[in-house]
Amino acid sequence: MAGQARSFQRKKVCRFCTENLPIDFKDQATLHSYLTERGKILPRRLTGTCSHHQRAVSKAIKQARNVAFLAFAEES
Repeated sequence: MAGQARSFQRKKVCRFCTENLPIDFKDQATLHSYLTERGKILPRRLTGTCSHHQRAVSKAIKQARNVAFLAFAEES
């Protein structure tokens, strides 16, 4: 670390806690922001979501996949 400057990284906060948003499996736009291009669910260390809401988001994504609102994987 000698000679290298550390960059400041802001603490990520849960979007659902701060904005008081509901988690709904029918809201494709919100759920799509928690998926990668390949269709994998992003972990909470990358999104900043709290553990309570991360479990709800992953459950809603899985439910939306079963009802065919979201794809299981993106076609390449």
